[in-house]
Amino acid sequence: MRQVSLSRHRHAIIAAVLGAVSCAGIGLVRAQELPKSPVVINVIDAAGNLALTQRAFEAYQAQNPKLVSKFTFTKAPAPEIPAKIKAMQNAGRSDIDMIIVGTDALAAGLEMNLWVKLFPDYSAKFPKLQENYLPNAYKMQALAKDHGLAIVFMPAGPLVEFNPDKVKTPPTTPQELLAWCKANPNKLIYARPANSGPGRTFLMGLPYLLGDKNPADPINGWDKTWAYLKDLDGCIEYYPTGTAAVMKELGEGSRDMTLTVTGWDINPRALGIVPKNFQVLPFKGMTWVNDAHYIVIPKGVPPEKQAVVLDLMAFLLKPQQQAMTYDKGYFYPGPAVKDVPLSLAPKDSQDVIKEFGRSDYDKWLAQFPHAVPLETKAMVDAFRRWDQDIGARKTK
Repeated sequence: MRQVSLSRHRHAIIAAVLGAVSCAGIGLVRAQELPKSPVVINVIDAAGNLALTQRAFEAYQAQNPKLVSKFTFTKAPAPEIPAKIKAMQNAGRSDIDMIIVGTDALAAGLEMNLWVKLFPDYSAKFPKLQENYLPNAYKMQALAKDHGLAIVFMPAGPLVEFNPDKVKTPPTTPQELLAWCKANPNKLIYARPANSGPGRTFLMGLPYLLGDKNPADPINGWDKTWAYLKDLDGCIEYYPTGTAAVMKELGEGSRDMTLTVTGWDINPRALGIVPKNFQVLPFKGMTWVNDAHYIVIPKGVPPEKQAVVLDLMAFLLKPQQQAMTYDKGYFYPGPAVKDVPLSLAPKDSQDVIKEFGRSDYDKWLAQFPHAVPLETKAMVDAFRRWDQDIGARKTK
């Protein structure tokens, strides 16, 4: 009996393997079958990305009315996303078809195994991906660990932004920043890193600036960074939960300085939230900690909807759609792929960048080295440590 059972077991395994090979993965084929009638695609934006891509979404719908009847857009803070998606998956529901995330929610979702694996399963949808990406954008793509697609790219920072009427000698080192903060209590502000691009860029940039022993290990390699942040905490009134609140206070004059990134420098000035004459400076000897936004598909999305989302993702990487991501400088420059100059962007984007962009950026981007953000678990650990040790009493 045991011999017969083992023989059947072997035959079953062989049949399964041969079936998978001969059909090239029938499940994947089904997943790529486009719907026979238009579907509604429900999108959550957890990265503030729609400012860059909504026009491209609308263009896709206009060109594909037989696939998409409409997009519904919801915005949500990044820290809320993993628990929300996990609860839906546990309940067997698929209310959300795609999510636009930054490295924060991307990392948390990877840790919880929430996202559909895209590569190599659907590589055919994205031919020559590495060749098409900008080199630093391709390095950011690696952070998705095959479970997401980078659609926009920003060299980020960290940069010091300040009111030149109030700050006559702006700091260019962490030590000078600390000294300025202590001499001007409550005039420096930055947001909770787990929900702020500039906040987490500052957090991840400090180990390079301070000479910590391992910038990739926030638990065992950031002794100088955590000590510095605790010292800095003494002259900071509180930490907003998002960057928009930081820029509002900076623009209104209740704060004189913040830590920023390229996009959060240009866009609030273009929108009139921050005065046009506010200035930025890099830290001496800094390392750029780059940033990106990604599309991820939660597990459990119906195959026909998943097929539409994959098709949309490929569409978003085309030069015409990438040129739209210059926007009003929000994620400057924006494009993640090669050969998308500003001249391809809509005229309103070109006008904003010409008026509010900074000629120094090209020089600084070439002058200083670039690094990718922390890996998934390390980033989650860094956010948790910051929340516990730095922001627990002062985040609001």
